[in-house]
Amino acid sequence: MKEELNILIQAQYPLIYLVTSEEERAEQAISTIAQVLRPQRRVYVWTVTHGIVEYGQPRANPHNTVSPEAAIDWVMRQKEPGIFIFKDLHPFIDAAATTRSLRDAIASFKGTQKNIILMSPMQQVPIELEKEVVVLDFQLPDMSELNKVLTQHLDQNRGRRLTTEAREKLLRAALGLTKDEAEKVYRKAQVTTGRLTEEEVDIVLSEKKQLIRRNGILEYIEEDETIDAVGGLEELKKWLKQRSNAFTERAREYGLPQPKGMLILGVPGCGKSLIAKTTSRLWGLPLLRLDMGRVYDGSMVGRSEANLRNALKTAESISPAILFIDELDKSFAGSAGSGDSDGGTSSRIFGSFLTWMQEKKSPVFVMATANRVERLPGEFLRKGRFDEIFFVDLPTPEERSDIFKIHLNKRREEISRFDLEQLAKMSDGFSGAEIEQALVAAMYEAFAQDREFTQLDIIAALKATLPLSRTMQEQVTALRDWARQRARPAAASVAEYQRMEF
Repeated sequence: MKEELNILIQAQYPLIYLVTSEEERAEQAISTIAQVLRPQRRVYVWTVTHGIVEYGQPRANPHNTVSPEAAIDWVMRQKEPGIFIFKDLHPFIDAAATTRSLRDAIASFKGTQKNIILMSPMQQVPIELEKEVVVLDFQLPDMSELNKVLTQHLDQNRGRRLTTEAREKLLRAALGLTKDEAEKVYRKAQVTTGRLTEEEVDIVLSEKKQLIRRNGILEYIEEDETIDAVGGLEELKKWLKQRSNAFTERAREYGLPQPKGMLILGVPGCGKSLIAKTTSRLWGLPLLRLDMGRVYDGSMVGRSEANLRNALKTAESISPAILFIDELDKSFAGSAGSGDSDGGTSSRIFGSFLTWMQEKKSPVFVMATANRVERLPGEFLRKGRFDEIFFVDLPTPEERSDIFKIHLNKRREEISRFDLEQLAKMSDGFSGAEIEQALVAAMYEAFAQDREFTQLDIIAALKATLPLSRTMQEQVTALRDWARQRARPAAASVAEYQRMEF
């Protein structure tokens, strides 16, 4: 990114939009570029609080340039080459006077070796400037930059020398953080234990999780259950286990491409979300849940798109990772006709997400679940968007027996007194979630009578439950009909999946 910025400045691009929240680090990078240019450029910084100030000089405002229009006019009147950084101009950029001033400045910059750089944590470009501006994302620190932060911290605190492996663990734990955040995390680990070694990686990771959660869009999910806690779905489990080392260097050397993602369709309550969460432990990768509801923000034009870009940028920065989107059908159901309801925001977000999925090079594996396939835009189902589309049907008798066994083992050490085969037969048409709730209902009934729950209690609870497969039979049947020819069954037996009926 710094190389690209250097090229754009030398090529006399008049207007550059730098999307970043790391002002200090970005300013240092621009200053470094300015010093090696010939002729050397002076760097000026504008803020709405101080007006225009030369970079590195005391904050004084002799030019009366607090207003954006006055500042841009001052820039146009300068005779010498220079780089002019405007911080947080986005609240003013839609104003007619500001937009016109920027267009006048662009026209006057031809052959002058002057550049205006708009620096902001969110991207907002009015239509009048779309043909004039170049947008760049200022990337988060990479391993080499974080290594400098770590080395400086160790030198200041007279920390002991780290092995190469220990240093790599601490650096990888801090990936995805800004420079300031990494410095604070390393200081916290030092204060907590009085040292900074590979044993403090968990402290760095715990703080990193809090920082990820703080943005309110990405959520760091920790799942205690293993994939063995999911009953049935053997074909899906096999597919996931085969790819458990897909993001290793050994896989790259073997010539394997990095997996893109998978879409899990199916009947509600049949383990789609649980399989996504337990894959994190199986693969040993962090699981980040993208809350699409929090992406949308109507408080300011462009804010929703900025939220999505920041969330995806964060996921990429800590990759390899799993990005989990639950109920994808609800997240993008209205994207096709969003022009009338939200000014096209949903449509733009949908397009941005599709483009990111298609072009991403970072090892971020997208795991998405959906219940209503007819609500999904057709673009999501195109070949190549996901590595595989799995369909999770209602559990077979063998799978229902496994589900009963799993949930009974969670609650009692000895379960030989239960007839799992009979329970599986009595729960025909039940989803995994409905089986668990029937078991819980049986336990409540017995607990209220101050006794141990029995087989008969579970059977009574099953008989008292009307499963979703009957209350929404038409919807489930339509989903099955669609998936039969278009998706891969997650159950072990394809023949069993094809002949299952209510």
